[in-house]
Amino acid sequence: KSSVQTIGEEQIQNPYTELLVLRGHQDIVRFLVQIDDYRFASAGDDGIVFLWNAQTGEKLFELHGHTHKITAIAPFSSSDASEEKNYLILTASADRTVIVWDCTSGRQVEKVSCFHSTVKCLTVLQRLDVWLSGGSDLCVWNRKLDLLCKTSHLPDAGISALVELPKSCVAAAVGKELIIFRLIASNDESEGWNVLEVKRLVDHRDNILSLVSVNDFTFVTGSHVGELIVWDALDWTKQASECNFWDSSVHPDVQPEIKLSQSPNETSVQHLTSDEECVFAAVGKGIYVYNLQMKRVIACQRTAHDSSVLHIEKLPNRQLISCSEDGSVRIWELREKQQLPAEPVPTGFFNMWGFGRANKQANQAAKKMQENTPMFFLELVGDLIGHSSAVQMFLYFGELGLATCSADHLIILWKDGERESRLRSLTLFQKLAQNGDLQLKF
Repeated sequence: KSSVQTIGEEQIQNPYTELLVLRGHQDIVRFLVQIDDYRFASAGDDGIVFLWNAQTGEKLFELHGHTHKITAIAPFSSSDASEEKNYLILTASADRTVIVWDCTSGRQVEKVSCFHSTVKCLTVLQRLDVWLSGGSDLCVWNRKLDLLCKTSHLPDAGISALVELPKSCVAAAVGKELIIFRLIASNDESEGWNVLEVKRLVDHRDNILSLVSVNDFTFVTGSHVGELIVWDALDWTKQASECNFWDSSVHPDVQPEIKLSQSPNETSVQHLTSDEECVFAAVGKGIYVYNLQMKRVIACQRTAHDSSVLHIEKLPNRQLISCSEDGSVRIWELREKQQLPAEPVPTGFFNMWGFGRANKQANQAAKKMQENTPMFFLELVGDLIGHSSAVQMFLYFGELGLATCSADHLIILWKDGERESRLRSLTLFQKLAQNGDLQLKF
């Protein structure tokens, strides 16, 4: 029997009672990227990019230019305040090209075909007004798609993920190593740039799968074997780490599971997101909330889904959304546990954990810490069933709803049913008023 928490049809706190199915893709849809308040782009293994209206579900453009699957996508909007904002997106493909698209006209602006291998990640550095492509090399480009500089050939693994750091630096995940690069612009008018390797961090025991920047002082990495490391973004030292996500003794409030061995996929940190206080980690089938100040996990659902969690996001309220290989999308609320009055703990309890009678001071310290530390739990408040295959990721559009993409080739827009009903009633009321059909009877 599955140990995954279930929820019935009465989902009072789940507003997403309407859905719009968007069709067009012919293969797995892996990427969604937000363009502005109401538009987004989708891309995947069919090599096509679609632009959509998140409010109506209307297909705005169908962009053809790649011949193989798309491997990375990034928005690249104009930062020049003097001109009208220009919305662009970058797409990289297994055909070893990168294309810049204009989101207003749907046309191809430029295509770069000089790569020796597939570009696996794209990152825009707004502060420097350049963008980076990562693969077997790290390349730096300007808005006109001029190659400013690139690194020498990196190890076979290549760059799988990039994150921007302060002081014109970036952190690149290359296998199990984290390489810090610094971008340096020439002082003369030659527009020359250099990219220098300044440090290699080798604290992870396995490949780094996820990177997230928390703020200008902190970034976090997660690996294939369940290691989460918190780094100082200024001097790149390790601030804290967590590698016991699957250990029930570390999270005593969770029912232990008896297993002969741990499959690597069950501990793999697939995705990370954060706010100023916490990092939210998708680890195996579970989701974990790691508090940066306390340097520990404060809440978890070890079996949040039936299969691996692929994407997780924190909403502006105290809610989280997660999606999984099992085809489900779930909404969770982070709630504080009601603390019961502290009771004397028998010494036998501490003997079990290796504490002796003589260690009363340690017992009191542990007890005091337990009293002062707020405990949280994740409650399932919504279950969105609509996809028939793995949900790769999603975008949250506030009151416009939620967009999800899947291996079933579909995109679903999940809408607030009550809001949509009100809008339809208002539209009907306005039409009747305009046509003169609305008569007030007394």
